[in-house]
Amino acid sequence: MPDSSPPPSPNSPWENGWTPDTSRAPGTRRLYLAGALAVTTIVVCVTAIVVTDKQTDDTSRTKKADPTTSAGADGPGLLSYASPSKQGTPKPDEHTSNSGSGSGSAKTPGTTTSTAAAGHGSTPSSKAPSPSKSTSSHGSSSGSSGSSGSSGSSSSTAWKSVRSVNYPDRYWQVSGDFVKLNPANSASARSASTFKVVKGLADSSCYSFTTANGSYLRHRNFILRAERNDGSPLFKQDATFCPRPSPYSGAVMLESVNYPGRFLRHQNFQLRLDRYQDSTLYRSDSAFRLVAGLN
Repeated sequence: MPDSSPPPSPNSPWENGWTPDTSRAPGTRRLYLAGALAVTTIVVCVTAIVVTDKQTDDTSRTKKADPTTSAGADGPGLLSYASPSKQGTPKPDEHTSNSGSGSGSAKTPGTTTSTAAAGHGSTPSSKAPSPSKSTSSHGSSSGSSGSSGSSGSSSSTAWKSVRSVNYPDRYWQVSGDFVKLNPANSASARSASTFKVVKGLADSSCYSFTTANGSYLRHRNFILRAERNDGSPLFKQDATFCPRPSPYSGAVMLESVNYPGRFLRHQNFQLRLDRYQDSTLYRSDSAFRLVAGLN
């Protein structure tokens, strides 16, 4: 006959002779379930974050790979591409000379040529004015051409005055043994500011300048001065200057024969031979116009 006695009450195990299971703490199963749920939640969150980041990276790569993509719903792109600037913009002070030095179109001092004038070699500076050839006759060169509006004679020799470009009221003037840039505001000053332009002593295609008493303008220690011709080859070279193109209309730059790359320029109103410099001040200081003699 089966035992039909009721099981002992869990609320009073000792009274009924029943011993509780003490091998595990009460509520352990619930803790396990809660822990498993927490781990599952963390795994799901991490997976979602990884997937989202991957999609974002793919989208970013696509946008970077195509910089021409126009702005859409995501807003304008972070990268902008400016249009390339035009090259070769001329400087404000670079003009084409209307007179040049015996050539049809003069080049500015910022340009270079592949060859130098015969017998002169190339200039030391890559940006020095191109040594274009002067005409053999001074009557057809820019310094004595009637078309420039400032010359007086078309012969091979002519009395000229040399006027500064950036100080148009000042002229080359013999002052003592030196040549300075002074105003010609008296008869004696006008006489000292007038020179005979002749064929160069060392190069007939260039210029030499003589005074009324027969002295020549020559550089010595790179300073321009008036001295008697001693007939030496050095004197002839020191007294010979070749016209080169200037960026100023109707003006020339005068380059030394025996010091290619050095040009006559005024500094503190003193005429001297100075190495070419790629600056607006140098180009204006070394630009001169040969005008009709003041005397």
